[in-house]
Amino acid sequence: MSNTTNELFRNDSYLKTCDAKVIQIDERGVQLDQTVCYPHGGGQLGDQGKLTFADGTALDIIDTQKDRATGELIHVLAPEHLSQLTEGDAATIELDWERRYKLMRFHTCLHLVCAMIDAPVNGGSIQLDRARLDFDLKEPLDKEQLTEKLNALIEKNASISMRWITDAELDAHPELVRTMSVKPPRNAEGTIRLVEIDGIDLQACGGTHVSTTKEIGPMLVRKIENKGKQNRRITVVSAD
Repeated sequence: MSNTTNELFRNDSYLKTCDAKVIQIDERGVQLDQTVCYPHGGGQLGDQGKLTFADGTALDIIDTQKDRATGELIHVLAPEHLSQLTEGDAATIELDWERRYKLMRFHTCLHLVCAMIDAPVNGGSIQLDRARLDFDLKEPLDKEQLTEKLNALIEKNASISMRWITDAELDAHPELVRTMSVKPPRNAEGTIRLVEIDGIDLQACGGTHVSTTKEIGPMLVRKIENKGKQNRRITVVSAD
């Protein structure tokens, strides 16, 4: 049986549920033939949710991970629940949508922060209550000015879309990769996903995003830290 999972979130971040079939069970968790759950990566937390089976049994998905060695997408369950499952079992996945939507808003917000600052990105993290980017930058930054500029971009209500290019096209345009520490996911078909914020930003990214900048909501640059001789860390939080 194939251990490849169809990652439905790659084409539609707004899918909240799907039917799935168990294709593998091991000590790491459960693999399914398809999923709406995004695995921890690119600074974004892995999704949580619920698996409901035909007999009514409902099990919590406590995390979603991707095995970096094999590429397998793993739905993490409580270890004591793994013995209840059998390969071939049919189930319905229900995403913890409120949690995911917070991550989508912050992830999209970081694309705007990227567009505002002309410097390579050293790293980043997206949490439920905040997000940050580290820039390879010496020059000081002004927190109030960045907050004002960020919210002006959000208020543009720019549309956000995706398209796919080949690995070769990406290699010919390295400027589409803004992060120095994280590379965009490449798939078996040899294609890479670009995320475009109309008139603002275009970069390779495998994460989940909202459909317009206004969905991000008002944001606040909470702090700017100096994390080294040439590392400026910018942390944003919701201003709601």
